[in-house]
Amino acid sequence: MILAKLGKLASLGVSRHMRNMYLEPFYLPSRHFNKRALGNIPEFVRIVEVGPRDGLQNEKQIVPSHVKVKLIQMLISSGLSVVEATSFVSPKWVPQLADAKDVMEAIRNIGGARFPVLTPNLKGFEAAVAAGAKEVAIFASASESFSKSNINCSIEDSLRRYRDVASAARELSIPVRGYISCVVGCPTEGAVPPSQVAYVAKELYDMGCFDISLGDTIGVGTPGTIVPMLEEVIDVVPVQNLAVHFHDTYGQALSNILVSLQMGISTVDSSVSGLGGCPYAKGASGNVATEDVVYMLNGLGVKTNVDLKMLMMAGDFICKHLGRSSGSKTAVALSKVPAHASKL
Repeated sequence: MILAKLGKLASLGVSRHMRNMYLEPFYLPSRHFNKRALGNIPEFVRIVEVGPRDGLQNEKQIVPSHVKVKLIQMLISSGLSVVEATSFVSPKWVPQLADAKDVMEAIRNIGGARFPVLTPNLKGFEAAVAAGAKEVAIFASASESFSKSNINCSIEDSLRRYRDVASAARELSIPVRGYISCVVGCPTEGAVPPSQVAYVAKELYDMGCFDISLGDTIGVGTPGTIVPMLEEVIDVVPVQNLAVHFHDTYGQALSNILVSLQMGISTVDSSVSGLGGCPYAKGASGNVATEDVVYMLNGLGVKTNVDLKMLMMAGDFICKHLGRSSGSKTAVALSKVPAHASKL
């Protein structure tokens, strides 16, 4: 779609320069832009792309391995340096990712990028290592009921399980990323106390997680609930070891990301085209779209090293395969030929 639009612009006599401008943000910061008005936002933000795993895991139609590999390659080509590739969970629970070994085999030699994979237990960790994984992730919850419905065990049981994984990873010098779900709200318990999030975050940090991603799994958070949660977590875990992972159910993800940046967070999880959702959270739409995050950060003058044009091509590729339109407002807007361009 994107290449076709560029071709149409060319056929209309629009110059290469204008065609490139067409895919660039319209609201780049001026030289008089005062970042102090927005707080101490970082100069660089690391984006962790979760589309190939979190974005695809709940798709009912099985996506062929070669399509997943092509998507990962396109995402890396856009400049993303961290792409969550797959998950070594039981195919019984997540049939979409039953090809984890095949995907890892196809991407293991791609240089200049990291490919963390989810490992729910020691067995999954061992399978991931055997497949060539060089970084793994574990996932806990700040909600007791969500932990039981999602991974079939209590919070404390999950933490004991993950200590075994972290210990095994440490012996092999394999970095471990930690996820925490339901950091502001749970589909059954309602509001989740920030103190509970801080407790789980501290446990993950103490067992050796270098990066702890705070996930608003059902997308109910607003800056008014994100700030107090982050304040408590930052009291027990260094801010440089934290990331945010927001779903956009209520359209609050970008606002929540911005306020997180103002509080010193410099790692953001997102999913190309907004793919994904939580099967255990009724009404929870997908992750915030990577294209929308990049567009906002570009407009703030924050570096990401991501090429928005190439990122949109990756999103266009997977959306065509899934037979749906993009969940990214940026991709949708920039895929339309501007009215003024059609008159040139």
